[in-house]
Amino acid sequence: MEHDALEVDFDQGQARLCVSGLEVFDDHDLANSLTDGLGLPGGLGFTYPAIAPVAPIRATVSFEVQWNGIVAMAEIHNSAQNFAGSFLSTGATIKWSADEPGFHFESETPDPKWNLVSVLGREKNGVFFT
Repeated sequence: MEHDALEVDFDQGQARLCVSGLEVFDDHDLANSLTDGLGLPGGLGFTYPAIAPVAPIRATVSFEVQWNGIVAMAEIHNSAQNFAGSFLSTGATIKWSADEPGFHFESETPDPKWNLVSVLGREKNGVFFT
């Protein structure tokens, strides 16, 4: 990712993450992602079906996430666990696309009403807690 892919104005409750053409592997499904394309056998005393092996395919993804508009604020200070933070609940949208040979996917136009929870935060923990 480029250094300037992320822009944040915490005091205004705004941020933007914009990534274009990030090279990734499409592993087809979680089982093949976790097993490096080996799939999972069925049975073994579990009720899940076998998941066939699928080799990863090179792909690219692009996305733009925007956080905007403070809905609520929270301050947390927990000395016992060396943790403190300021958190803003905000609205947010994401536009996402993926490409691989012979396939393109693009999300619908972002709509803030689809958002359930979005949070921007500043925190201090561990050796940075003081």
